[in-house]
Amino acid sequence: MYKVLLADDELLDLEGMKRFIPWTELGLEVVDAVNNGFMACEVMDRHSIDILVTDVNMPNMSGLELAKIAIEKKPNVRIIFVSGYQDFHYVKEALSLKACSYVLKPMDDNELIASLRGISEELKLEERQREAEENYQRMKPMAKNDLLVRLLEGEIIWNQSDSMMKLTASYGLNHLEGPLRAAVLEIDDLNWPKSRDSDPDAGTKLESCLNQLFEVVFSQDLHYCKLARNRIAIVLHGPEMRQALEEIRGAVDASISMSLTVGLGGEVQHISMLPLSYKHALEALDGKMFFGRGQVINFEDVRKAPELNDAKTLDIRLDALFKAMSDYELVHIHDEIDNLFKSVSTLRSKFTVYNLAMYIVFKLEHYLQELDEDLFDMLGMELHSLDVVLKFERIGDIRSWLVRRVFEISELIRRKRTSKNSRLIREIIRTMEERMNENITLKDIAEQFSFSPNYLGHLFKEEMGKNFSEMLIGMRMEQARELLKNPTLKIYEVADQVGYRYIPYFSRQFKETYGITPMEFRKGDQ
Repeated sequence: MYKVLLADDELLDLEGMKRFIPWTELGLEVVDAVNNGFMACEVMDRHSIDILVTDVNMPNMSGLELAKIAIEKKPNVRIIFVSGYQDFHYVKEALSLKACSYVLKPMDDNELIASLRGISEELKLEERQREAEENYQRMKPMAKNDLLVRLLEGEIIWNQSDSMMKLTASYGLNHLEGPLRAAVLEIDDLNWPKSRDSDPDAGTKLESCLNQLFEVVFSQDLHYCKLARNRIAIVLHGPEMRQALEEIRGAVDASISMSLTVGLGGEVQHISMLPLSYKHALEALDGKMFFGRGQVINFEDVRKAPELNDAKTLDIRLDALFKAMSDYELVHIHDEIDNLFKSVSTLRSKFTVYNLAMYIVFKLEHYLQELDEDLFDMLGMELHSLDVVLKFERIGDIRSWLVRRVFEISELIRRKRTSKNSRLIREIIRTMEERMNENITLKDIAEQFSFSPNYLGHLFKEEMGKNFSEMLIGMRMEQARELLKNPTLKIYEVADQVGYRYIPYFSRQFKETYGITPMEFRKGDQ
């Protein structure tokens, strides 16, 4: 509610305004009613007043003087003058103070109410406009972030249309001129799986470092956007691009306790070509596995590295390996690991071999997270135990070590599934039966049982031979067939009880299952 202060040296008029004006209905609150200007000033020192209703002619301090003080304290305060004087001089001075209204005594309550209602609506409008502007200012960075991400990923087709030019101009992107380069900056340390004794404040530490990184980039007057929890992209432009990047790294080294790796895309001449440079920057950042952390990795250097050309199929090989592990296909596991090491057969540096092994473990840890498993718990080891990989002298030793570890993990996954999957699936089936009338999805069930939807869907299909949606439809149709045998239930009631709100869809699903419509089934059953 908006706050109102009443000031009038005539006590009857003051009491009348307090009692007979419907303040609450107008969305207003009278914070005080005083009979002189000095007391009014004291009230304004304690409260932020939105509306001042004051008599013009008060002793010691006139209402006009009080109004001037009120405006000094709060320039947008609304003022209504009340006076028994019709002297033009007062009216003229009141208007010069931007008075909202001038009500003559003896006062007509309706006239004052109308003035207050108008002011209240005006204040509400200003508040909505202010909120809209504040929301716009809050959303602007997020909107710019989204626009820049879409621009870099090639989702926005650059053109010279008025709408495009206005949009980019609103975020200052219209001044970007070649040469341009996209760079992707990644904070390294928290991008790695943690042991049981890892820092519990790691997330807070990362957020703090990321904010510091934003401040550094912002101070360089560069356009940037957040890509992930530990990764941002920036657009470098002008002839001093490399110098700007080095300044950023220098500031980061001085203020951030974590290492920073930069993937630097190729140079392009127009903003429409930035997606290509961005793609190159991501490829360069992937070279961290071979070039190491805490460096600026140029796309040109990555493209020349023969080992990276051999490693392009690495993720494909890893996906095949993980599937073999999940299916407990030991021969297939062995073959996939052989294929994996053949695909990077040109590796020569011991350091890059070590980075490759760490990358495989890193991807394996993420894969196991999707299965709600922990790599280090399963193997009974800590993160520092991986240093054993660096002690191997031959790549064949690393391969043998990896084969043993992957076999162990695959065996543990199989044992856990055998012991708990049947019980879990029974619980899920019971939940599906209980919630059959709801619009449930695999995601809902996964959240209830604290699994990822992908893993639970795979597990369900493996155990039941059907995917979740097929099983749910079958259960609903069986239940519907039994309910249709009850002649007291209408077809739409049956549909509702088995989770269908749209009758034509229910009928079509029933016919696809049983070859006849619900109505035909009911007639045949009678």
